[in-house]
Amino acid sequence: MMGSVFASRIIGLVRESTIAWMGGAKASVDAYQIAFIIPEILNHLVASGFLSITFIPIFTHYLSQNRDEEGYRVFSIIFNGFGLMLLGFIAITMVWAPQFVELLAPGIDDPQTFALAVKMTRIIIPAQFFFFTGGLFTAVQFTKERFFIPSLAPLLYNIGIITSGIILYPILGMEGFAWGVLGGSFLGSFLLQLAGARRAGLRYFFIFNLSHPDFLKYILLTLPLMVGLTMTFSMEILMKFFGSFLAEGSIAAMNYALRIMFILVGFFGQAIGIASYPFMAKIAAKGDFHRLNNMINQTLKFIFLVIPFSVLFMVLRREIVMILFQRGAFDIQATQLTAGILPFFLAGAFAFSAQTIVARGYYALQNTLFPAVFSTLCVLASLPMIYGFMKFLGIKGVALGLSLSLTLSSLLLFECWNRKNQNTGKKEVYTFFLKLIPASLLLGGLLQVILVELRQIFDPATLGGNLINCIIIGVIFSIFLPLIGLILRIKEISILYDKIFRRKSPWQKKKAEN
Repeated sequence: MMGSVFASRIIGLVRESTIAWMGGAKASVDAYQIAFIIPEILNHLVASGFLSITFIPIFTHYLSQNRDEEGYRVFSIIFNGFGLMLLGFIAITMVWAPQFVELLAPGIDDPQTFALAVKMTRIIIPAQFFFFTGGLFTAVQFTKERFFIPSLAPLLYNIGIITSGIILYPILGMEGFAWGVLGGSFLGSFLLQLAGARRAGLRYFFIFNLSHPDFLKYILLTLPLMVGLTMTFSMEILMKFFGSFLAEGSIAAMNYALRIMFILVGFFGQAIGIASYPFMAKIAAKGDFHRLNNMINQTLKFIFLVIPFSVLFMVLRREIVMILFQRGAFDIQATQLTAGILPFFLAGAFAFSAQTIVARGYYALQNTLFPAVFSTLCVLASLPMIYGFMKFLGIKGVALGLSLSLTLSSLLLFECWNRKNQNTGKKEVYTFFLKLIPASLLLGGLLQVILVELRQIFDPATLGGNLINCIIIGVIFSIFLPLIGLILRIKEISILYDKIFRRKSPWQKKKAEN
C-alpha cells in the first residue's frame, strides 16, 4: 500500500505538472480547483471516504462467525440504500450548481471563471457515485486482506485525468481534465474494484431493508462522519474558500504546493493508515487496549519520520517546484509563488499524517462520534486564525493557518486518546517527537548551507542544474539521516532504511523458508 500510495502521489504530481504546463497558475486552473468543492462535499456527505472505516468492523463480524451470506446481505442493503440517496444528491447538486459555487467560492467575481467552474462542477459530480460504489468494493477486499487491486485505483484515476487532459485540452481547455476525472473514477474506482470484489467472493442482493439492525448501526457509525468536519477534509475546502479572495492564480499555486506535500503524507501517513486499520479493528474487537495503544504509539513514531523529509523538501523547495512544474504556461513568477507557499504546508505534513492514525484508533473502537465532534469544533475554531493570518501574510498566511490548525487539532486528539484509553506509552511518543524536531532542523541548516554553495557551481536557472543540486543534497541527506539516528539512538530511522533497501520479495522469503 505504501508503494501504491507513493506511486499515486508521483503520478498525481505528473497530473499537476501537466495541468501546470497547459494551464499555468491562471484563472482557468482556479476554476478547475473550485469545481471540486461541491463533489468533495458530496463525497463527504455519503461518507464515501469512510466506507472502509465504518463497514469493515461490521462485515468482519459476520465473516468471523462464518456468516458470509448475511454479511453480503448487509453489504447489499448499504449499497442500495446509500447509493439511491447519493443519486438523489447528485441530481440536486447538478441543478443548483451555480448557487453552490457562489456560496462556497464567494470571492470569484470574474463571470468567465465562475461559468467555467460551474460547468466543470457538473462534469465531475457524477464521479462521486463511482467513488462510493468503489469504496464498498474496496472494503470487501480489505476485509479479505487483499490490497493489490485496491492499490491500483488511484493510479488509474490519475492516468485517466492526465490522458484525457492531454488529448482534450487543445479542444476544450481545462474542461478536458474534468472529463478525465469522470472517466478515471469509472475505470479505477468502479469497474476494476467491482472485478476485485467479485474475485474476493462478493455476492449482491437486490434488497432494501432499511430497518435491518446492522444498517441502522452503520448509519449511527457513519452519521457523525457525514455531518462532522474533519481538518483533513476541510483543509482543501478552506484553502479554496479563502483563496477565492486572493489574487488570480492563488488557489492554483496553493494546490500545486499541497500536492508536493501530499507525496510525504501519502508515503508516511495514508498508506500506513489504510494498511493498519484492518489489524486495528481486529485488535479492538478482542478488547486488547494495551496492544492497540502500543500499535498506535509505534505507528506514530514511524509517521513522525516525515519531519526530516519535510525539512529536506523545504530546503529544495525552489528546485522541486521548477523541476515539477516550470514549463509551458507555468512561468518563473508561478514558481516563486508556489515555492514561497510550500514550506508553510510542509510544516503540517507530520500532523496531517498523524491525525490519520489517531482517528482510526477511535474508528476501530466503533467510536465515530467523538472524533467527528472534536474535529468539527477544531475546524470552526480555526477560521478566525486562518483569516487573521491571511490578512497579515496573504497567501502564505492561509497555508500557515491551515498547518497550525491541523497541528493543534492532531496533538489535542492524541492527548484525548491517551486520557480516555490510559495510554502509558505516550511519553515515548512525545520524547521521540521532541528529539526529532531539533535534529531535523540542524540537518536542514547544514543542507541549506551546502545548497547555497552548490547554486554557485550549478546554474539554478536551468533544469539540469536543479536536478544536480537535488541529487547531491538528497545523497547527503540519505547519508546524514541514519548517522543522526545512530547518534540520537532513533532506531526507527534504521528500521525504515532496512525496510526500504532490504525488503525481501515473496520468492526470496519462500527460498529462505525452504
